[in-house]
Amino acid sequence: QKFLLLTCLILSNSSCFAYQHVKGNPKSKTPAYSKIAPSNADFAFAFYKQVTSDAVEKNIFFSPLSISTALSMVALGAKSTTLTQILEGLTFNLTEIEEKEIHEGFRDLIHWLNNPDSEVQLNLGNALFVDEKLILLQKFLEDIKSLYEAEAFHSNFQNSPETEKQINDYIKKKTHGKIANLVQGLDPFALMVLVNYVYFKAYWENPFSDLLTHEADFFVDGKTSVKVNMMTRDGFYNTHYDKELSCQLVEIPYNGNATALFILPDEGKMKQVEDALLKETVSKWVKSLKQRIELYIPKFSISGSYDVKEIFKRLGVIDVFENHADLSGITENSKLKVSKVSLKTEVFYNGTEAAAVTVVEMVLTSLPPVIAINKPFLIMIFDRSANSLLFLGKIVNPTEK
Repeated sequence: QKFLLLTCLILSNSSCFAYQHVKGNPKSKTPAYSKIAPSNADFAFAFYKQVTSDAVEKNIFFSPLSISTALSMVALGAKSTTLTQILEGLTFNLTEIEEKEIHEGFRDLIHWLNNPDSEVQLNLGNALFVDEKLILLQKFLEDIKSLYEAEAFHSNFQNSPETEKQINDYIKKKTHGKIANLVQGLDPFALMVLVNYVYFKAYWENPFSDLLTHEADFFVDGKTSVKVNMMTRDGFYNTHYDKELSCQLVEIPYNGNATALFILPDEGKMKQVEDALLKETVSKWVKSLKQRIELYIPKFSISGSYDVKEIFKRLGVIDVFENHADLSGITENSKLKVSKVSLKTEVFYNGTEAAAVTVVEMVLTSLPPVIAINKPFLIMIFDRSANSLLFLGKIVNPTEK
């Protein structure tokens, strides 16, 4: 299961939730990242509702963490109303958390998620590509390096093809060749490009067998069905049926600290479930999970691009995109604004990675309930140890790329 997410912010010259689980966190009782987890979850669901309002019947998949990390880096150099709008747009309540605590939370979260000893391969990183003529403030450079582990590169923005190749080559390398040519047609007034990338690769705790994968129908809606490769497995999965919201929940854990939560609304209930997406709802779901089932789940892969500037404006983040943006904490010698925010997603999700592992489970002899994920569903990927929502999406049609 591989997920590749990339958020790219282009800055130009403006003068022309909570997930709790039995697997505890081995770190200290109150790590800095725990203070930002609730707001990150709130932002994820607020952002999702804006995306899906523009694409009701489309597949959606993104990393809210990638987006919020990128915008938080911009906040390091923002001041006055521009700063307040960014942080409040990321759903931080500035009467309850200080700006310093927000950045320290991201620092610790990035450090924790990039743990090389984890069974989950999760690489989250940041980079700045800066025009050679743009002199960045030393404090901003020090802060993005110490708080966001960001790399900074000099670029010749007067030569757009050369700069685009430099950025795209970097992105391609960091996403293991999966995302290429993201940046095309740079704004002619661009002076800086900020990139955040997430590469996620993990294996199911209990793999699905290719021998049990078969062709089956996936019901896109009441009138349309498509053929998919349906994986199946009989075993212990945490499940719960929410009678109030009319949806079935299934948790599929990965090796390590990550887990996937699948939400399967009943026919005609997708909108009802989407409207109820809140960290409180997810917390209630997780506490109710239990049972052994026979599970059917489709293979799917998705590629999608989002220009999310308008979504941010609807969330109240406006000034940073305008000529009067105050990003004076980044540089003194030029007025900057964010001209574009691009989000690129690549998802490869087959669940049958080869593994030389034999798993023996003790099961009851009676037939288990059957849960078939054979109609539109929601998916969330969590890092349990960091109590963080990493990915969020909706699959309407698994055969659409």
